[in-house]
Order: sequence, then structure tokens, then C-alpha cells
Amino acid sequence: METRNKGKRIIRAAIIGSGPAGFYTAEHLLKQTDFEFEADMFDRLPTPHGLVRSGVAPDHQKIKSVTKVYDKIASSPRFRFFGLVEFGRHITLEDLKRHYHVVIFATGAQTDRKLGIPGEDLKGNHTATEFVAWYNGHPDYRHMKFDLSGEKAAVIGVGNVAIDVARILCRTVDELRKTDIADYALEALGKSRVRDVYLLGRRGPLQAAFTNPEVRELGKLTGAHPVTLPHEVGYDEFIIEAVETNKDQTAINKIEILRSYSDPRHHTKNKRLHIRFLVSPVEIIGDAGGHVAALKLAKNELYRAEDGSVRSRPTGEFEELEAGIVFRSIGYQGVPLPGVPFHEKWGVIENEKGRVTDPGTGGHMKGLYAAGWIKRGPTGVIGTNKQDAGETVGCIIEDVRSGAVIEPPEPDPDSVLRLVSGAQPDYVTYEDWLGIDHIEIERGKASGRPRVKFTSVEEILEALKSRKKAANSPDQT
Repeated sequence: METRNKGKRIIRAAIIGSGPAGFYTAEHLLKQTDFEFEADMFDRLPTPHGLVRSGVAPDHQKIKSVTKVYDKIASSPRFRFFGLVEFGRHITLEDLKRHYHVVIFATGAQTDRKLGIPGEDLKGNHTATEFVAWYNGHPDYRHMKFDLSGEKAAVIGVGNVAIDVARILCRTVDELRKTDIADYALEALGKSRVRDVYLLGRRGPLQAAFTNPEVRELGKLTGAHPVTLPHEVGYDEFIIEAVETNKDQTAINKIEILRSYSDPRHHTKNKRLHIRFLVSPVEIIGDAGGHVAALKLAKNELYRAEDGSVRSRPTGEFEELEAGIVFRSIGYQGVPLPGVPFHEKWGVIENEKGRVTDPGTGGHMKGLYAAGWIKRGPTGVIGTNKQDAGETVGCIIEDVRSGAVIEPPEPDPDSVLRLVSGAQPDYVTYEDWLGIDHIEIERGKASGRPRVKFTSVEEILEALKSRKKAANSPDQT
């Protein structure tokens, strides 16, 4: 820690979570000039960067380059990272109040919403979160098994995560081998017998959450071709309104891309990615062994609601779609944190513009804040978190000026080191992480990959131990 500036008031901040929201919060804090902030970041995993590491698809390496920005933020002498330190286990809210003026929760949205239909307990029904974390090498999910022995798979949802899952299922082994996908996932996907992947949306193509670049990318897959049904991507009244009345070029392009996939003359590749619209699963049908066998789908129609939004409703018609494995991706929600008010229905921390509020009184809980998905819900892209964090930090600055923050009895940075060292001796620093990052990248060079990830905490700690031992070896100069 640098020599502390005697001319400015020092404000100690604890950030729980090391994803984009956490790093952008740290960036905003460290850039303040009226006060000198010191930011300590805690994460239950030994590796930082949250969903950039464990959520962004392995075939989207350019998106992951944002971690260079986070490395720059972490290089500040007023920033510290404590990896493998879990809130509620190694440190508590009362611990943090003893050492920090402000505590910011940036833990994201860690679970998928349920469909609420019969058959969700069948084997072979999974959340998209599980699959994404598994193929990205998340330590909590590395031991999961996904039965890819059937020829048909269904992905419920048409957002960016759903389209990632569908695309990874359709990639060839040669395509995946050029990415940083976990080795065990590469092996399992190499043995996959899935040939038809169904991406299912309850509304029409214009309302699908995926972007034009994402849907255009599907047409460039080496071993799979996207397929749409002409009547599901036809010009309904809402598309006509967007195209003819509003001259919405983005909408025009989206529809034209999707309509181009309905030409059967192009469907010559080994795999097919069927992009379906206006269907909603109402039941997951199992076989005699209790495994997913099919989906019962309700056919929908669109209508304009009183608030002006375009919604779907069932027509009374149904169809059955064969599928040996199902992934649902219909939205995420946060997980409650010990001692922090939580809105169960919305899946977020109770807050007002980032200030954590007491559900009983509605008042602000002094010194407690939220940022990112745990604050606003699972909306936006990685960059959205920067503006969101700015709003939260704006509230923090106001509260520091008005004295509405915690006055910790032990704000000394060294007291936190003693606390963490006693509770978790194996905590990981950012310097440790940079060492792991270097090793992973070096491991990938031999096979022309961006990196080969460590996928367990034990592997990471052992690699750190070996690295430190080598650095301290007498023959090192």
C-alpha cells in the first residue's frame, strides 16, 4: 500500500465480487479526487473477472480482452484482491463494518429462473448456467455430466446465453480446439451425437433478444446450418410496422438474415440449428427411465398489450418436439447474501439507485451498496455495468460528504490482512492471479490455443505453490 495521503480523507471500500460490476466500481472509486479511496475486492473463487472468465463463450475471445482494463484497475497501489475468500464464510458483514467505511455487493445473478412446468425434475433437464460454467471450466461445475448421446437437443430461450449454448453444441471439434474451452468439455463435445439443436422463443423474431451479429454468426458455422421456418419469420403486423412505418433498419436486417435461413437448398451440413419462434414449452416429457425424451410446446400468437408492449399468448394448438437433453435460459436471478436485504421475487438486493435499503423502514442501510446484476437484475451487456457502477459510486460520494457512511473502528489495511490470513491462509492476491494467468497462456501456446485453464481450486493452489517455490530457488537469478 502506498504512503497514505495526509491531505485527503481516506475512505476504505470493500467490494464483494470480482466481475465487471466489481471492477468498474473500483475504477470509479479510485478515480475520485475529493477523497482518496482504497478498494479491497473479495471473491469466493481464486480467479477474478466473474462471468468474463466463466460466462463468456470460449469462441468469443475478443470480448474477453476487456480483462486488460481490469488488470490496469488492479495495478493501482490502492487496490487489493482477496481471492478464495467467501463472504458469509471467511468474512461476515460485521467483519466488514469493523474495517470499512463502505461495502459494495457486486455478486451478479448466479442462478437461472425455473420454467414452472411439469417434468423439470427429469434427468437431462439442465440450466444454461450449469452448461456454460461447465464448458468454461468453473471449479463448481467441472464434475457435472451432460448426456449428449441423443441426436436432438433443445435450448429454451433466445437471448445471448441461449444462442451461445446452441452455437457451442453445433461447433466442430476443430473449431472448439482453437478456443479456451475446458479440456474435459472439449473431449465430451467431441463425442457428442447431437445433430439437431432447437432454439425456442416464445415471441416472434423481432422480439428475440439476440443481436444481428450473433444471428449472422450462426450462418458461418463450419459444420452446422441455421434453419428457420418460413411462417415463423414471415412479415406479421409488428414486423411490417417496424419495417414500413418506422423504417427500422436493424429490424429489417434481422428479419432478412433469419428469412435467408429458411431456404432448404442451403441445409447441407451435418448439423442443423433450428431457430423457432412463437412456441412455449408447457411440459417436459420423460421416458420410462425418468430421462428427458421430448417437449410439449404450445403454439403462440402475438398481441399488443395495453402498455404498448408486444406479448405472446397461446393459440390452443400444441406440438411435440423430440429432445434428449434440454437447457433452459429464460433469465437469471441473484442469490441472497447473509445479513443483506433481498427481494425474493425480483432476485436482487433491496436498493435504491445502489443504496441498500431496509425493507421494513425503506431507509438506507448506512454504508451498504449494490452494483451490477445483483442491483438491477440481469440486463445489459458487460459495458452496461460501468454506467451502473457510476450511479452507485455517485451515491457513495454523496453519502461520504454527508457523513452517512460507516465509521469503522479498525480501518487500518493491515488489520484486514490479519483477519483474512486467520480465516483463509490460502487467499489469492492479484499478483498470484497474474502468475496463474501467465501459466494458463503458456500452457495454451503448445496447441495454438488462447490458454488452457486450470479448472479446480486444488490445481490453482498447487500451481501457485510450484511457481513460488521456483521463484525462491537458489539457482534463480
